[in-house]
Amino acid sequence: MPIPVSRTRFMTWRSLATAAVAALMAALLVPAAAHGAPRQSTPVYSYENAIRESVWVDTGLDGDNDGRHDRVAVDIVRPRELARQGRRIPVIMDASPYYSCCGRGNESQKKTYDANGHVVQMPLFYDNYFVPRGYAFVGVDLAGTDRSDGCVDVGGRSDVRSAKAVIDWLNGRARGYTTRAGTTRARAGWTNGRTGMIGKSWDGTIANGVAATGVKGLKTIVPISAISSWYDYYFAKGAPLYDSGPDWLSGYVDSPDARAKCAAVQRKLVDGAPRTGDWTSLWTERDYVKDASKVKASVFLVHGMQDLNVRTKNFGQWWDALAKNGVDRKIWLSQTGHVDPFDFRRGAWVDTLHRWFDHELLGYDNGIDHEPMADVERHPDQWTTSAVWPPRATGATTLRPGTGTRPGVGTLGLGRGSGTETFTDDPRQSETDWAANIDRPTADKAGFTTRPLTRDLRLSGSSKVTVTATPTTSAAHLSAVLVDLGPDTIRDYAGSGEGVTTLTDRTCWGASTAGDSSCYKVTEAARTDVDYTVVSRGWADLGNYASDRGVALTPGTAYTITLDLAATDHVVPKGHRLALIVAGTDKDLIDPPAGTPTLTLDLSRTSARVPLVGGADAFERATTGSTAAPSASVLGGVRAPRPALRVPGEAD
Repeated sequence: MPIPVSRTRFMTWRSLATAAVAALMAALLVPAAAHGAPRQSTPVYSYENAIRESVWVDTGLDGDNDGRHDRVAVDIVRPRELARQGRRIPVIMDASPYYSCCGRGNESQKKTYDANGHVVQMPLFYDNYFVPRGYAFVGVDLAGTDRSDGCVDVGGRSDVRSAKAVIDWLNGRARGYTTRAGTTRARAGWTNGRTGMIGKSWDGTIANGVAATGVKGLKTIVPISAISSWYDYYFAKGAPLYDSGPDWLSGYVDSPDARAKCAAVQRKLVDGAPRTGDWTSLWTERDYVKDASKVKASVFLVHGMQDLNVRTKNFGQWWDALAKNGVDRKIWLSQTGHVDPFDFRRGAWVDTLHRWFDHELLGYDNGIDHEPMADVERHPDQWTTSAVWPPRATGATTLRPGTGTRPGVGTLGLGRGSGTETFTDDPRQSETDWAANIDRPTADKAGFTTRPLTRDLRLSGSSKVTVTATPTTSAAHLSAVLVDLGPDTIRDYAGSGEGVTTLTDRTCWGASTAGDSSCYKVTEAARTDVDYTVVSRGWADLGNYASDRGVALTPGTAYTITLDLAATDHVVPKGHRLALIVAGTDKDLIDPPAGTPTLTLDLSRTSARVPLVGGADAFERATTGSTAAPSASVLGGVRAPRPALRVPGEAD
């Protein structure tokens, strides 16, 4: 169903409050010579002479069980001129576990420090660009990482409270200290408390989690390729997406101090995340979607529609929950995998982010609230916009598979099908193998296609596929894939750069110092020509047919289960076909079950609910007068998926 939209624009803005804040910030931050209300902050403050300091904030927790409250390290860069004048300024904040272990961004930058322990290099361009424009930038080491106390609990209470405590400190509600173990207090009298959180992957995930607490002072978040529910990072309805759990990830980013103290936390992560894929209280704690009603911050969400690390179900369910609760929001969707917008649309990204923060944190009336809600990449570097997302005309449309003239090569349409199709799970095959052989009978999949479309057909949002299947074994995994069949040039999301190529030239975004350059390597779209494009995917363990706890199946018994497919926005062009594929193990995207099940689909009880702009009428128009489908041939696409990453943020 389309998301209800009660606004004529993509966000409801607090007009009177915005105007008041704009007037105040104009008085505080704009040079005296300026006249009238500002529309954009400008780089009038020195980055080289900025104040650089470190504070340790008390989280109120004792995760490492050493008898004292954990303190998290907070590195701050802020304009010296405004401090001298006693002007209070807003904060842009990135809370991350990666500042020392792994680095941030396409060039894996890490924090560096001078002899006094003050930050010299802050990863990414945020401080270089925004500090000269009157913002403070804050980089937080999550508990258990780098210079912070405590333990990493992978999206749980400790992770989220690490960052929330800093926002509380910025607003005078928590204690900060000038050293990690000392008693000298540090106060944030230099800030007005208005904070925006930003970050990619795990960093953006923490922004989601903190926003879901409803903490006062957090005005906006910009989650990039971020998780909204950690269960959906590791499992899809019981089917394991990775060969390890959160304990492995915690060990990957733990500081040496945390490794020595956090065995008990590691054990809780193991015990609370069984490889059966059963939902436990550990996953409830790490589900931010359930708390979307608490979100008061606006949200500018960015995700790659081919992200096979943080898969796009995460953004789809988060977006829908935010919409349901009336949260002000904006979205960018690219053709890339797990890639930062700085590396796929750099100039437009910096400009848009600048205006977003100016509006949300400085209160400037710059018009961004009257622009389209969504930017969607249709072809490499070719973007379209939507006033709202999904578009108001979007309607969930039930498409049904039917038998064809050859086994496993069926039809897809509005009419209810009949009969059965049978396939045998082959863990050596992936979605690319299935799609390449969509018009050929193969034992490992059942495929169903429309005839060539007579007009474009747009999918926008999240799909669901309901399958009724009879297995021959006591365990079975299922995959459902939507595919656009037809020639195109797309970003090569399956390549090493996940849709981008890094060049040697650099462009600069903000001021630089000897220890912190604002200049980054240029990237360009990595393109590839294909005969088909996988549009959306979903997976499940058939044993989870009745609940979020799996059970053994009875061979020969029919079971019905609904698979949640990833959110997307894709236009199937005129002349192309839309396909639904149902199969077993999707190689390197889910793990195989025990045994080798053969499954028989009951087509009369199998269907796909697909969000089509224009609904069933649009589908009927697009398939009326269709010509016959092409003869069977092997189609070319991207390379097979690489083995799934286990670290959100590693493929920068």
